[in-house]
Amino acid sequence: MQHNPAKKKLATGKPISVIAPGYSSAGLVELLGWMGFDGIFIDCEHGPAGWEEVENMVRAAELVDATAIVRVQSNDPSTITRALDRGAGGVQVPHINTRAQAEAAVRAAKFAPLGHRGYAGGRSALGVKGNFTNHANEETMVVAMLEEVEALKNLDDILKVEHIDAFFIAPGDLSQSMGYPGHLDHPDVQAAVHDAVRRTRDAGRAPGVLTTNAASARRYLDLGALLIYVSLASLLQPGARDFLSEFK
Repeated sequence: MQHNPAKKKLATGKPISVIAPGYSSAGLVELLGWMGFDGIFIDCEHGPAGWEEVENMVRAAELVDATAIVRVQSNDPSTITRALDRGAGGVQVPHINTRAQAEAAVRAAKFAPLGHRGYAGGRSALGVKGNFTNHANEETMVVAMLEEVEALKNLDDILKVEHIDAFFIAPGDLSQSMGYPGHLDHPDVQAAVHDAVRRTRDAGRAPGVLTTNAASARRYLDLGALLIYVSLASLLQPGARDFLSEFK
C-alpha cells in the first residue's frame, strides 16, 4: 500500500465516490477505477470473494489509483488484519453500536502506538520505504458502519473515537432495527439517516451513505455526506431497462 487517495481526499473535506462491483472480478475493478471512482468496495460480509480474489481485486484497484475498501465479516482483529495484509487501503467494519466497539476496530486496524494490529505486513508492506508501521497507520482507512438503533443512540460517543475516517449510516439493517424490515425508504428510516448525517458533520466527522442514482447522490451531498456509496447493479439497471425496452 503506497498511498491512499480516497483517505487523503476525505481528509480535505472533499466527498469520495465508492462503488461496489458485487462480483469477484479484478478486471471489473480495473474498469471501474478507470471510469473515475475513488474507491472500490469489496464485500466480504455478504459478497462471494475469497481472500485470494480479494488480493487480486486490491491489486487491480492499485493499478488505477483507486482505494480498495474491504468490508470484513465482523469486528474481529484477525479478519481485519487479514484484509489489510492483502493490501487493502481500508476496512469497513459492520455493526458498530458502541464507542468500545469503535475503539476495538481502530485498535485492530492500527499498529502501536495507536493499536495492536498483528505485525506481518504481507503484500501491504511491499515497496514501502522507511518504517512500514508508521506508513500503514497514516494510510489505512477505517470506516465504521452504524446499522442499528443502538448505534444512533450512542452516536455522540462513537463520533469521539479518533482514527476513524468515515461513519457509514446503513439503512438496510437500520430499517430492521427500527421495525421496518426491507423498507429502506420509509420516512422514519430516512429521517434517522438524515439526522445521523447532520450530527456527524456537526461533530466535524465524515458521514457515509448508501445511494442508488445520481439524484440520491446529489441529495446526500447537499446534506453534507462525504462517502457516497453506490452498487454497480443499481447504476446498470436503468440503462439496461432503457435499452431492452426497444426490443418490446
